[in-house]
Amino acid sequence: MASGQWSIEKRSSFRNDSFAREYVTVPETGCLSIVVLGASGDLAKKKTFPALYNLYRQGFLQPDEVHIFGYARSKISDDELRKRIRGYLLNDKNASPEQSEDVSKFLQLIKYVNGSYDTEEGFQLLDKEISEHEISKNSQEGSSRRLFYFALPPSVYPSVCRMIKKCCMNKSDLGGWTRIVVEKPFGKDLDSAEELSAQIGELFDEPQIYRIDHYLGKELVQNMLVLRFANRFFLPLWNRDNIANVQIVFREDFGTEGRGGYFDEYGIIRDIIQNHLLQVLCLVAMEKPVSLKPEHIRDEKVKVLQSVLPIKDEEVVLGQYEGYRDDPTVPDHSNTPTFATVILRIHNERWEGVPFILKAGKALNSRKAEIRVQLKDVPGDIFRCKKQGRNEFVIRLQPSEAIYMKLTVKQPGLEMQTVQSELDLSYGQRYQGVTIPEAYERLILDTIRGDQQHFVRRDELKAAWEIFTPLLHRIDNGEYTPIPYQPGSRGPAEADELLSNAGYIQTHGYIWIPPSL
Repeated sequence: MASGQWSIEKRSSFRNDSFAREYVTVPETGCLSIVVLGASGDLAKKKTFPALYNLYRQGFLQPDEVHIFGYARSKISDDELRKRIRGYLLNDKNASPEQSEDVSKFLQLIKYVNGSYDTEEGFQLLDKEISEHEISKNSQEGSSRRLFYFALPPSVYPSVCRMIKKCCMNKSDLGGWTRIVVEKPFGKDLDSAEELSAQIGELFDEPQIYRIDHYLGKELVQNMLVLRFANRFFLPLWNRDNIANVQIVFREDFGTEGRGGYFDEYGIIRDIIQNHLLQVLCLVAMEKPVSLKPEHIRDEKVKVLQSVLPIKDEEVVLGQYEGYRDDPTVPDHSNTPTFATVILRIHNERWEGVPFILKAGKALNSRKAEIRVQLKDVPGDIFRCKKQGRNEFVIRLQPSEAIYMKLTVKQPGLEMQTVQSELDLSYGQRYQGVTIPEAYERLILDTIRGDQQHFVRRDELKAAWEIFTPLLHRIDNGEYTPIPYQPGSRGPAEADELLSNAGYIQTHGYIWIPPSL
């Protein structure tokens, strides 16, 4: 390989693809320092460090290039942090000696720095540790790469950004960079989101800011653009002439389970719909971008958001599962919805008149996330099979990742009878032995590469909050009362009525079953 470049394609599942090889070759600058802020918290232990370990294990983080720093207020040692993390990386009882050795080598790359989030002393010490690492790797000053991952509550983002800007930036620009990754929630409404964006934007340029939404890292969400724009037969179908409605659904079969206090502050719309499901809607509804450059893709997503009409009160159903307020961290008279169905309407040539139904809930009868595109009835139905259900194109995001098309076929036998079946691409069957990467792995790797395609831009965030802020303020002011529903049910019956009124026709007698291997 030519000097001046290093490859991170090692052990990649797509390493024989020439496009992929080109994509994963990154210009060499200096060494890489990854700082996990909030290192002793749950998010860091459960998501951030496991994602970094998997990137290391697959060869995407080279041990002679990278060092990982944990930073938090807890007064613990390097070994104590490593011990806390280890259980989330490996089950020692079932691990092979090679796996245990791999984990041990990775943990040796981690160093812990203790400090507060609003004073210089801790960040000066952090900068000193990073600089010593860079010197040990013979990195020229200004050529190194510094990535700061905020596994922190948004309330401390402004102070942490000020400390990084003052104490921990690259001292000069010789090809290196400093980037920050910030987690949702990005505010609670339009004003708070804009205030947070302004505070961060005063210190960092937009190309340095990576607002992470882990749904954009999911395998089948990332497949959306490929399905739409690389397959000819979807192009003429994907519009209001053929599509009756689109559902984007998130369902959990458990309640808040210890997160009641946090969840009650935000509710299901802020927690799931305004970010995760709305990002998926953008990919379903956007026009073809000029290219795959991040800015071209994000430009088209913003156009979709700016075309969404104000939400109508009669196209919202809110629910709260019975027993939610039994959580001691939840107020006795909480009005926070744990379930919501909201219809969005896009005012443009492609989607005029097509309802986009966003539905999310906790303590329901199943766990899944999916995109369900229902087509209109066949005109002139000579087989009289309308009652069996419409054609649907379904992308199942989790669990049991799959893409399938529900369609009507002749039932095997001597009679001319029809039945609903499917064309099915189930990933567990079709791609046996292929590990689907976790969303955080992909997004952290994109951050290192400098690819902002799967991150939320500031104007995109603003447009998203503009859609939901009026509704959220009415809920906060008590103008909506969530409908009680039984845990383990489908949610409020009124939500099914809303779907029916919006034109969704449920298929009876057909159930998609993931194929067995």
